[in-house]
Amino acid sequence: MTYSDAIIKRLTELCSEREITINRLATLSGITQSTVDNLMKGKTKNPKLKTLHKLAVGLDMTVSELLDFPEMNETAFEDE
Repeated sequence: MTYSDAIIKRLTELCSEREITINRLATLSGITQSTVDNLMKGKTKNPKLKTLHKLAVGLDMTVSELLDFPEMNETAFEDE
């Protein structure tokens, strides 16, 4: 699993749990739809901390909470 794959999986799961669409997440986060689409399609391989922070705020959580999940903590990521 790549870093990008882990982020996509996490965001997909969080949106599902909260019953919101990826489009709604973009709105809640104050991020353009194209930025979120590029992230979710794997075109953005290494999202900026600023983007992750906005996504976390949109999900009403901290960046630490956003990134605290098994795939992120148990995977040794190699350069993409």
